[in-house]
Amino acid sequence: MRVVIVGGGVAGPALGLALHRTGIEAVVLERRAVLDAEEGSYLTVGPNGLDVLATLGVRDAVEQAGFRTRHNVLHGASGRRLGTLSLAGTLAPGTGALTLKRSRLAAVLTGHARRAGVELRPGARVAQVGPGRVVLEDGTHVDGDLVVGADGVHSLVRCTIDPAAPAGRYVGLVNFGGVTRGTDVARTLTPEAWHLVFGSRAFFGAHPTPDGDVVWFVNVPRLPVTREERAATTEPEWRAQLHALVGVDPGPAGDLVADGRLELAGDNTYDLPHVPTWSSDRMVVVGDAAHAPSPSSGQGASIALEDAVVLAQALRDCPDTRTALVTYEHARRARVERVVSAGARSGSAKIAGPVGRRVQEAVMPLVFRYLVTDRSTAWMYDHRIDWGARVA
Repeated sequence: MRVVIVGGGVAGPALGLALHRTGIEAVVLERRAVLDAEEGSYLTVGPNGLDVLATLGVRDAVEQAGFRTRHNVLHGASGRRLGTLSLAGTLAPGTGALTLKRSRLAAVLTGHARRAGVELRPGARVAQVGPGRVVLEDGTHVDGDLVVGADGVHSLVRCTIDPAAPAGRYVGLVNFGGVTRGTDVARTLTPEAWHLVFGSRAFFGAHPTPDGDVVWFVNVPRLPVTREERAATTEPEWRAQLHALVGVDPGPAGDLVADGRLELAGDNTYDLPHVPTWSSDRMVVVGDAAHAPSPSSGQGASIALEDAVVLAQALRDCPDTRTALVTYEHARRARVERVVSAGARSGSAKIAGPVGRRVQEAVMPLVFRYLVTDRSTAWMYDHRIDWGARVA
């Protein structure tokens, strides 16, 4: 069997590695000719995602590319501490999650897949897909028994499977990410934690690194950034806008933005809550192409990694491809749509108005004391996939 995977981000090479373990041949097509491991901003891989990385044999290498995150510490616009949320789950308390650049995670997965013998084709820009065939912009085609769309929230494969498939839903937030090097602020922040602020004008997050830097992001409630605006706005202009939004609140956000540099600017944030059709006639979607949670969930990469392993198991264990695709969807849909819903609820809290902010400050300490606990989030973080178990 030969599987053609469209997309070389996180889900694509992870699926290639998982398929290699089953003895299934895979080729991964990535439109970018060069993969830069330092581009873009950071994400967090939860304990469930780290477990998948261990299954794929890459956890140690990925952990060397990032730093531990054990908690989210939440603050209101007034500076008041609202609560702390553990990211460890209940199965392995004390381990937590891992924060690293998305590009570094993709680079580690790609490197291991290549060394394992998975065929990877950078610079393969896809023009058209169909059952068992991918046509590239240069006119060449890549054939296989199955085409997998790991091509993100704006997936071509998803729209080919179902021309009426929903598009990504803009969640009302534009994302910016940056880093401030060698700052004294790093020593004032709780180590191994994201410090999250429901600011009066924007949502802000900062994380100290073991090297004494602080990585940070700003979610700005606004209309989407257009291509023209993105092209016309310089990095200092973006930072000046961000400083005006976060500098009005107590805390270090204003200084971190003023003294730092942007690594991601004007990234419109989308989610994808429900895709009615995941597969048809030797085509299927995984990861963000099937279910894109808001970044507020902290689970996008983790559930994409889970998809990769479960799809590989289904192809390994089921008697034919169609049964495998149905089995994969049955195993995954309820869980991932629950994650997307949770992310949407978290995201909506970031765009509350002035009245909503006051309600948050009053209510959230109680929420994080009694409702949002290790036990209540265990369904998300404690999920484990037994690679040796047969999928039925």
